[in-house]
Amino acid sequence: MNECSALWPRMLVGHVPVDLLDRDAALELIFAALSHADPIAVASANLDHIHHFAGDAAWDERLPVAASDGGLRWLTLLDGMPLVRTANARSGRSWPKLSGSDLITPILERAAQTRARVGFLGGTAETHELLLPALAELHPQLIVAGTWAPERAELTDRRASEAIAARIAAAETDILVVGLGKPRQERWIAEYGTLTNARALLAFGTVVDFLAGRVARVPERVGNAGGEWAWRLMLEPRRLARRYLVQGPPALVRLKRSAVVLEAAPASA
Repeated sequence: MNECSALWPRMLVGHVPVDLLDRDAALELIFAALSHADPIAVASANLDHIHHFAGDAAWDERLPVAASDGGLRWLTLLDGMPLVRTANARSGRSWPKLSGSDLITPILERAAQTRARVGFLGGTAETHELLLPALAELHPQLIVAGTWAPERAELTDRRASEAIAARIAAAETDILVVGLGKPRQERWIAEYGTLTNARALLAFGTVVDFLAGRVARVPERVGNAGGEWAWRLMLEPRRLARRYLVQGPPALVRLKRSAVVLEAAPASA
């Protein structure tokens, strides 16, 4: 468990701890990591995340137990209205949805202001060709450390992944946006994240496609109404049908049955 877990409430769903924070607090934790001894890894908890990790006891073993172990400090944020609504109901408080697409713009804006170097791992070379001019237009002061579009086989090969991490480190990347899809991106970060020397590693899925303009973001009113899954399924039925129609319902049942909110401990604890 993250040694900071007592400082704010969490919702536990099976083996997945979800940090309950507002947007400003999440951003502060991410940028504080740029000067912290150990890096932070940020994951988004939605039904897909529950499907892949809630029943995986081994995932707990990948989480650092203390800052002194030199490992990653994981921050898992609410993404998706089923989790938001469950967290609100179980805690008696209102929490925002903090998906990668919700956070990426303020992260890039602040990175540009602070001169933090941002790299992008995942997506295709063609997407990166669209991404760079889009970033230059939207965030002209942003320093892009590099973009990396490895083949899937490279991500499952230790030597190849270590070489990728070394290239990211050589580019002096401060913030690494990792878009490899679940569960690949979280497992890659857990295995190789510290080798990149990045201080914040963001498992943000298809956010690069949003930034590059290849995939349309769900309208805010649709997302707030809980219809993001239907919107995305309409746009990418072949890729997402199994996730939403086969894997999603059992994950929703697990969420409803097992979610428990753990309140923050007193400061003296």
